[in-house]
Amino acid sequence: MTDQRTATIERVTKETRINADVNLDGTGKYDVATGIGFLDHMLEQLSRHSLIDLTLRADGDLHIDFHHTTEDSGYVVGEAVRKALGARVGITRYGAASIPMDETLTEVSLDISGRPYLVWNVTMPQAKLGDMDTELFKEWFQAFAQSAGITLHVRNIYGENTHHIVESCYKALARALRQAVTIDARMAGSVPSTKGTLGGEPGAGGAGA
Repeated sequence: MTDQRTATIERVTKETRINADVNLDGTGKYDVATGIGFLDHMLEQLSRHSLIDLTLRADGDLHIDFHHTTEDSGYVVGEAVRKALGARVGITRYGAASIPMDETLTEVSLDISGRPYLVWNVTMPQAKLGDMDTELFKEWFQAFAQSAGITLHVRNIYGENTHHIVESCYKALARALRQAVTIDARMAGSVPSTKGTLGGEPGAGGAGA
């Protein structure tokens, strides 16, 4: 059994102040408050279905719009996951999930590679969910992939309801992440790469890792 994989991150800018705690070996407990109700709901789904404990508090410039708080929360959650992973010793590394939600089907495939990259093949039928611009969800996923050092592919195969499409993206990410961060006992404390490292920082690792 590895040491407990936890991390605490604080990000402070002129636009947002965000604190987050994660435990990769948790039970899916969450306590989230961003000031954006729908984003809170999505981060709660992420925690619950990944079994990653998440506590997050955000104080952002919501009087302007939701962009900075949404994007920066992605950066903070991703950075916390990266930090908690450490050298990525023993992890499964790859994860994939296909999640149905009523008429919607979305798939996520990811590689905890140290090489941040997002492929976002998702079309939103509506420009707004309540007061939230749906284009901001791509910004969240981009920020998360970048700061976590994850190669992340998100594809909505079909769907009509925008709420269902967004929620299925987060649930699919959660299930794929749950698989990828799981410790594989057969790895015997080694890193799942022929290079011997996956890099603990975004951008590390290199092709063919």
